[in-house]
Amino acid sequence: MPKIYLIDVTNRDGVQTSRISLSKFQKTMVNYYLSKMGIFQSEFGFPALDNEANYIEGNLRLAEQGVFGNMILEGWTRAVAADVEKALKLTRVKHLNISISTSQIMTAGKFGTRMTREDVLRIMTEAVDAARVGGVQSIGVNAEDASRTDERYDEDYLLRFAVAAKEHGAHRIRYCDTLGYDHTLSIHDSVERLAKAVKLPLEIHCHNDLGYAVANSIEGAMGAISAGVDAYINTTVNGMGERAGNADLVSVILAATKSRGLRDLKVLDERIDLRWAWKICNYVADAFRLPIPINQVGVGANAFAHESGIHADGMLKDRHNYELYSYEEIGRGEREYRETGTMICTGEYGGVKGMRHVLDQLQIQVTDDRKTLKLVQAANAHNQMPLKPDELRFIVEHPDEVAKIMTVNQL
Repeated sequence: MPKIYLIDVTNRDGVQTSRISLSKFQKTMVNYYLSKMGIFQSEFGFPALDNEANYIEGNLRLAEQGVFGNMILEGWTRAVAADVEKALKLTRVKHLNISISTSQIMTAGKFGTRMTREDVLRIMTEAVDAARVGGVQSIGVNAEDASRTDERYDEDYLLRFAVAAKEHGAHRIRYCDTLGYDHTLSIHDSVERLAKAVKLPLEIHCHNDLGYAVANSIEGAMGAISAGVDAYINTTVNGMGERAGNADLVSVILAATKSRGLRDLKVLDERIDLRWAWKICNYVADAFRLPIPINQVGVGANAFAHESGIHADGMLKDRHNYELYSYEEIGRGEREYRETGTMICTGEYGGVKGMRHVLDQLQIQVTDDRKTLKLVQAANAHNQMPLKPDELRFIVEHPDEVAKIMTVNQL
């Protein structure tokens, strides 16, 4: 039976969210946590952008050293040959997703009379050719606004687009519900039809404008599986993304493993380790400076809270009365403490002795005090917030790569 694999796009779509951002070091830590969680692939950035080049290259070095386990690092570019060629010139990225709009409304709205839908096909296939010639090992082709591409199921432009991508060497097609326009029945039917015709794995990329992102992601994936191909769901941590956001990572995992009709199918990639959910969700919430909503699936403060008399009574008798899954599965349960007495901190303006005290408390061994201090100072300035224990440990264990990641090329 085909499987569902997860491609997290927090470091691409998530960071495109208006009014929030992550530093390059924070994006690296997100990759680290995603790899611990067993995510198949991270869409980790924009290799055609000059200001991403050092971050991209630093993360590729970490991947080569096994820091991210088996997780694939994949970059995103426009489906333009020049962008693909620039990405391959600036970095050693070997996995790419290339994207172009396929709906009539976007073709006309973005390009006016300068481009027709036939031009879109030509430009896309030229970009796929450039990626293949450049040695890219896996090529995903994104049909932006796929859900609005054909007004009727019997129209064939999206099929023509996908077949053309396959003929030129694409390995996957990304079905993008860019405006959250689909609903569960329509996306299942559309993806199943597309998968049967093109016979390639389908990526499902859903936005939450109408509140359907998680449901549509699951049903789109099941449409691909019904057609006999693997499905790849795009997620973001805490559902961050443009406008109303993307499909939430933890919600997708829980829906695929705990919901009626799916829990016994075991369709989700078995490498997923949900016990990292609590850590990564809180890390990203802190990095974005956005608190996790109290009712957030799995990781919200109320996700396992019970007050109603009937509920409390039922829970005290058997937790399964009101919980489909346990907090231990999410990585929750440890008591959290906060220092309220004397504190020695390390950061942008700290010194060696203060840094050593902090690292000693965390049982982190340091061989070069001065080099480590410079990196800690730079990382604190880079993040503009206090460094967490995992960040300090990462700096000490991978100093050269961290230094490169935090270095922006001169203008």
